Amino acid sequence: MNLIDVQSFIGGSWIAPDSGARTIENAYNGQVIAQAGRQSLDSDALLGYASDVGGPALRAMTFHERARMLKALALHLTEYKSALFDLSFYTGATRADAAIDIEGGIGTMFVYASKGRRNMPDSSTYVDGEAESLSRGGQFIGHHVCTPLQGVAVHINAFNFPVWGMLEKLAPSLLAGMPVIVKPATSTCYLAEQAAQILLNSGLLPAGALQLVTGDLGDTLNQLGGQDVVSFTGSADTALKLRSNPNLLRHSTRFIAEQDSLNASILGPDAHSGTPEFDLFINEVNGEISTKAGQKCTAIRRILVPEESLDSAISALTSTLSSITIGDPRSESTQMGALVSRQQKRNVQAAAGLIAEDSELIFGDPETLPAECADGAFLPPMLYHCANPDTAAQVHDTEAFGPVATVMTYRDVDHALSIINRAHGSLVVSIFTHNSQVARDVVARSGSYHGRVYFNNRDSMHESTGHGSPLPHLVHGGPGRAGGGEELGGLRGVMNYMQRTAIQGSPDIVSAIVESWIPGSAENVSSSHPFTRGFNELQIGDCIHTGSRTVSLQDIEQFANFTGDRFYAHMDEQAAKRNPFFPGRVAHGYLLLSFAAGLFVEPDEGPVLANTGLDNLRFLKPVEPGDSIKVRLTVMHKEPRTDDFGEVRWHTTLTNQRDETVAEYELLTMNALK
Repeated sequence: MNLIDVQSFIGGSWIAPDSGARTIENAYNGQVIAQAGRQSLDSDALLGYASDVGGPALRAMTFHERARMLKALALHLTEYKSALFDLSFYTGATRADAAIDIEGGIGTMFVYASKGRRNMPDSSTYVDGEAESLSRGGQFIGHHVCTPLQGVAVHINAFNFPVWGMLEKLAPSLLAGMPVIVKPATSTCYLAEQAAQILLNSGLLPAGALQLVTGDLGDTLNQLGGQDVVSFTGSADTALKLRSNPNLLRHSTRFIAEQDSLNASILGPDAHSGTPEFDLFINEVNGEISTKAGQKCTAIRRILVPEESLDSAISALTSTLSSITIGDPRSESTQMGALVSRQQKRNVQAAAGLIAEDSELIFGDPETLPAECADGAFLPPMLYHCANPDTAAQVHDTEAFGPVATVMTYRDVDHALSIINRAHGSLVVSIFTHNSQVARDVVARSGSYHGRVYFNNRDSMHESTGHGSPLPHLVHGGPGRAGGGEELGGLRGVMNYMQRTAIQGSPDIVSAIVESWIPGSAENVSSSHPFTRGFNELQIGDCIHTGSRTVSLQDIEQFANFTGDRFYAHMDEQAAKRNPFFPGRVAHGYLLLSFAAGLFVEPDEGPVLANTGLDNLRFLKPVEPGDSIKVRLTVMHKEPRTDDFGEVRWHTTLTNQRDETVAEYELLTMNALK
C-alpha cells in the first residue's frame, strides 16, 4: 500500500507532514504504513482559530442546538464507519475490538445529544441546583449557574481507542460550548484523522470548533490560561510531566487525567466453582485479558480468588485462555489481534518482567506463538500467579498494558480489599457475588479507591455491560494513581468545560438570569387563561389566581368512599386528634390536588396537550372541613421538546382562606407551540 500522509487540521487548513514526521507501522506485520508530524507547529494559528472563531460560534448556540449538532454528527459518522473499520485493522484490532472503538464512540455522541436535549435548557446558561434564600424578607437570593469557559479544550488522547477516545471527550466539550484541539497518539493517529475528516467534511461543525494535531503540540501548553482545559489519557509519567507544566500551574489551567490503573476483579467468597457467578467471573476475566489484546485502561490486571478456589479458578482460566485464536485481525476467526506496535510489545514484555519478580508465569509463553505472528506485535494472553500478594511489590505497582494479568488469593473480604487498595487508586474494580452484604462491605471499605465499582451475578448477567465498559452515563476516571479525573458521567463530563458561578440578587434579577420564575419575582396576571395560549405565546411569570372552593365534610367522606382511602385522619375525629399533625379530621391531600385542578383547568380544547406529572409536592398545612382553598398557577419554566410541542413547568400554590400555604408543587404539561 502507498504510505499514508497523516495530516493536521490547523487554522482552517489541512497541513501535510514534513521532514520531521515519524513513521507508523502496521501492527500485525510490522510494515511501515504512514507518517505523521512536522518539525514545527504554528500554535498561534491553532489557538487563535479556536478561541477567536470556534469559541464565539459555539457559545452563540444553545445547549439544544449543540445537542442537535451532536446527533447529526453521530448520524453522519455512522454513514462512513466502514472506512474507519477498514483502517482499524492496521492498529491490530479485530472486528469486535474496532466495534468497541468506533460504534462505542458514535454511541457516546448519541447519548450526549440526548442528554443535551432532555437534561439541559434551550439556552446558553445551565442552572445548577435550587435557589437559596439569603434574607428574611425573601428579596435577596442566590443561585448557581454554569457557563462555558471562553478558552480552548486541548485533548491529548491514547493510542488504544483512537475514535472512542476522541469522541468521548469531544461530545461533552462541544455540548458545553468549547472549541476542541485533538492531539491523538501518533501510533494510531491515521484512524483519528479519518474520523476527524469525516466530521469536518460534514459541514455540521462551526468553523474553528474542531482542529487536529497529528504530531507534537509544540509550545501550545505554554500558551494556555485559566479559561482553557487540558484533558489527557495515557501513562502516569506523561500525565505528571504535562500537569507539572509551569504555565499550567501558574494559571490554574484545568487538567483532567485518566492514567495508569491496576484494576482488579474479585471472585466473591460465595462464588465457588459450579455457581453462575464463578462461570461469569471466568468469562469476564478471559474477555478483559484478550479484548484489544489487553490494551484497555479498564482491563483486569489483578485477579483475586478465595484460597479454596485457587486451583479451580486457574484451571478454568487457563482452559478458556488456551482456546483463544490469535492472529491476523482481518480474519473472522481471529479472537485476539496484535498490540499496537512492536515497541508496545517490548514495553509490555519489560513490564511483565517486573511482575515476574513477584509472580510465576503459569500460562502464555510468548515463544509458543504461531509462525505467522513472528513479524507483528503479537503476544499471547499471559497469566501469572502471585503466591504472596501481601509482601509482593511489583504486582501492585506495575501495569503491563497488554494481555497480562496476575491471579492471587485472599482469606476473607477484608483481606481482599486490603490487597486491591494497595494499587492506590483504579478506574474500576469488579466483584462477582450474590451476597448483598459483601457488596455493601466492598463499597464502604474500598469505594474511595475506585472510580467505578462493578457488581455482577446471576441476576444481572444477561443485561450487564461488563467490567471494562465505560458508559457515558457514569463517571470514567479514578482517584490517586488513576489520575483523579472524571470524564463522561452524563452532565458531569460537560461541567468539566464550564464554570460554576454563584449569582446573588433580587428574585427578579436572578429569575431573568436562570430563565425560570422564582417565588418573589414578578408575575404577569392577565385576563386570558394561560391554558389558552400556546407554548410560544406563554411568558415566564404568566399567572392566574383562581377563585376559592370550600372543602366540606361530605367532600372528604365521598372521596374516601370513592377511592377507598379511609385513613383514620380523614374518618375518625378522635383518632385524628390524637395524631400530633392534625387538629381533627382533615381533607385528603389528593382531594386537594383534585379540587385544585378543578379550579385552574381550562376545560375546552386548546394548546395544552397533556398533563405529564408533578414534581416537588409538599403538603404544608392540614385543611379542615369548612376551610376553603384557592390556587396561584404561574409559568415557571419552558423547554421545547419537539418541533410541535414543548414542556411547561407551572409553579402551583394552594392557600386557604387565611392566605396560608397548604400545598405546593410543580405541574408539568405538554403544550402545542401555538
